[in-house]
Amino acid sequence: MDQDDSETCQMCPMDEWPNREKTRCLPKLQEFLSYKEDKMASFFCFLVILCCVITCFTLKKFILYWDTPLVKANNRTLSFTVLVSLLLSFLCVFFFLGRPLDITCMLRQTLFGIFFSLAISSLIAKSMMVCIAFKATKPSSSWKKWTGVTLPYSIVVVCSSVQVLICVSWLSTYPPYQGFDMTTYPGKIIIQCNEGSDIWFYSMLGYLGFLAAVSFVLAFMVRTLPDSYNEAKYITFSMLVFCSVWIAMIPAYLSTRGKYMVAVEIFAILTSCAGILSCIFLPKLYILLIKPYLNTRKHVFSWVRK
Repeated sequence: MDQDDSETCQMCPMDEWPNREKTRCLPKLQEFLSYKEDKMASFFCFLVILCCVITCFTLKKFILYWDTPLVKANNRTLSFTVLVSLLLSFLCVFFFLGRPLDITCMLRQTLFGIFFSLAISSLIAKSMMVCIAFKATKPSSSWKKWTGVTLPYSIVVVCSSVQVLICVSWLSTYPPYQGFDMTTYPGKIIIQCNEGSDIWFYSMLGYLGFLAAVSFVLAFMVRTLPDSYNEAKYITFSMLVFCSVWIAMIPAYLSTRGKYMVAVEIFAILTSCAGILSCIFLPKLYILLIKPYLNTRKHVFSWVRK
């Protein structure tokens, strides 16, 4: 292709594309979510930073009001774990931005899966302890032996450990890696992460869905318990947001390619994490900052007299 009116033409290399006149080969455009050239990447960076600031602000207020009845009422240690897990989940988005590398491909899915499973496991433990706490109020109840700290911590460790095992097995057998798609779009090279094994990838996502379903069912069962103590209705709504977002994400994820496929997953991560943060913690911040007179032992435990 480097001569005019030649009887024999040579094919361009895979990473190049002929110009309109078919006289020479030009480098194909490389497509990925670039920090410098793509406004969508800059927008996601802004959202991540904003969400991290809100999460850190919430975390700071919870630590500041650590010994108040409202923070203590729904297991402050689990609330702290959820906030830290959400913060780390937000930060995982940075692994999805920029030019994909082997190391970022291996870390982005697995780290998000582990951190987010830790958050949902903590919500499961919260819902479980709400149910047990009310059953334990009955005289001579056998549930009183389960009201300590051992059970919720065990739930968190066991549930999140399964996800860790899935991710470690994934990285040990068929880890994600950097790939180049040169055939989907003419004239473009899509630099992307190949998941290595679709089975492990969907196992990781499927386990997150399983944890979300368990959390939703438990929270739905105890949602009608007294409002002053119970945050299960907020957990129920947050899991509805999570399930709705990820169910809608799957067909969009499968029908797109390149940077738009990555953008769909980033949107799902940010939306689901922000949904949990806003549904569960914003009502508490409202009381802590706007109506501190409700943050009293008399109000929080008013269900005892009912």
